[in-house]
Amino acid sequence: MTSWGSSSFPFGTPVSGSSVREVIASYRRAQYFAAGSTVASVSDESDERDDEEAQIGGAFEEEEPEDFEEEDLQTPTVLSSQNDVFVDQFQWDDFDNTQASGEAPTISYTPRRRASERQPAAHEGTPLLKSKASRLSTASGTPAVNEGPSYGLNDSGEVSHSHTIISARRLSTTTKAESRHHSGGKSTFGQTLFNSIAILLGIGMLSEPLAFAYAGWIAGTILIILYGLISCYTAKLLAHIILADPRLRSYADVGRKAFGARSTVVISIMFCLELFAVSVILVTLYADSLHAIIPKYSSDTYKIWGLLLLIPMVFLPLSLLSYTSILGIISTIMMIIVILYDGLSKPDAPGSLRTPAETSFTISSWPNLGIAYGLFMAGFSGHAVIPSLARDMIDPEEFDTMINWAFLVATTVYALIGYVGYLMFGSNVSDEISMDLLKTPGYNPVMNQAALWMLVISPLSKFALTTQPLNAVLEVLFGIEPAAASPEEMALKMSTPVPWSYKALLGGTQRVIVTIASVAVSVAVPEFSALMAFLGSFSAFMICIIGPVAAKIAVERKCGILDAFILGAGIVMASWGTVAAFLIA
Repeated sequence: MTSWGSSSFPFGTPVSGSSVREVIASYRRAQYFAAGSTVASVSDESDERDDEEAQIGGAFEEEEPEDFEEEDLQTPTVLSSQNDVFVDQFQWDDFDNTQASGEAPTISYTPRRRASERQPAAHEGTPLLKSKASRLSTASGTPAVNEGPSYGLNDSGEVSHSHTIISARRLSTTTKAESRHHSGGKSTFGQTLFNSIAILLGIGMLSEPLAFAYAGWIAGTILIILYGLISCYTAKLLAHIILADPRLRSYADVGRKAFGARSTVVISIMFCLELFAVSVILVTLYADSLHAIIPKYSSDTYKIWGLLLLIPMVFLPLSLLSYTSILGIISTIMMIIVILYDGLSKPDAPGSLRTPAETSFTISSWPNLGIAYGLFMAGFSGHAVIPSLARDMIDPEEFDTMINWAFLVATTVYALIGYVGYLMFGSNVSDEISMDLLKTPGYNPVMNQAALWMLVISPLSKFALTTQPLNAVLEVLFGIEPAAASPEEMALKMSTPVPWSYKALLGGTQRVIVTIASVAVSVAVPEFSALMAFLGSFSAFMICIIGPVAAKIAVERKCGILDAFILGAGIVMASWGTVAAFLIA
């Protein structure tokens, strides 16, 4: 097993993002994280961590403090940034610095080891209780410099355990700030920003005009801005939690930290439902786009024919599939350009920005408002990979600024496409605005057909990338393959072709079944808007809004007014939107 700090992880280096090669390498690495984070959520490797925590209570030993100042023990640390307040309060199992006693106890801890493991040397050690990767004062007084998290694995693949006596004092402000730099990540600020925007922008853009048609100008504008702000806030919550403890690796680790090991199964089911919904949407988009270009055959016919391409592609390794996701970026950029060009170039309605269609400021109907909840929220579904993106930054302290820009760009693009599409077609806009571009006369046919062909090729290429983690999760749950300890380990595992074996045959059969099931559901539920509404109302609300806020409340053991409002409103909107999506389906 390769550690994170090892140079053998082949998907990018911490070099400046000035070259195209480095940008592509960073983006491919983000795709690996997106795939690996989902699969790592079913891993039981963290059970050993839980066993360690269970033994902490009986492992305290009173010793004389070394090199401590009374000021360090009794004076609260004042932070230079409000963004660090939550991080500094975050401690594993709410360990309390015994400030009132005036005496700093130390923690002597010896974890349970397997018989096959080596005994670590006396100078080795990993802090067990700390709020984030940092420099710690050892018994000799020499600072131990953090060289980047190894995620519990050293270069030889052996598990590194903590046995060092660790002081319980809080770190100074300077140490806390320094500890968030040079964390072992490989992506620059610009690369991570590009990756975040690429993950946020996607097929959800196509249904934004319909969302405005359902919600109207006033409610639609409020909702899309509100969802952008709240999603950005919850992304920061996840990043703060994940960066506060170097042992946390993925979204599921945050859930395990907040709710216990049993939450892993629930999170895995949520991820599976989301990935399956996305796979069904990709099949629907591919078939609808091909039907619009070549209407000789129905969309259902194209869906069935698509199995001839989809089934072989699900057997490709992740190392090849990560390249195909670049087509999605090209498709998104092309669609934005085409929509704006068509609207500005056409002088007459329908489909013209010069002569806008009839629109409304008010909600079309209350059931449609529930659909709008899901359609707007579906575009901001990317939180599963947020922890890995934060870990992969060379300077994680810049994460908050980076994610602010990422959500600003995503919200602006979604609002722009929603406004433009609604003005062009009004309440008659289709589930996918791309369908209106081809069937409306007066546009440049070559440009529009090129954009639609990208909407045929891109879903086909992304289908295998989307179902790769879904299939891997199912293989773990069904006992076909063992679980992985970290997103990076599973990502590397999925990049390697699987040799022939009985388990490989079972895994292959399962992949074929999942592909056929995706096509079957797409045929049974052909409405693109219903699928997108379900994805947004159920999966996106749960993973992006309700989950992070609930985790913050559980970790801090307190609930502020803002968090209570977000949690309550999220539950209401998620329930409302999910019911509405099932009704139109």
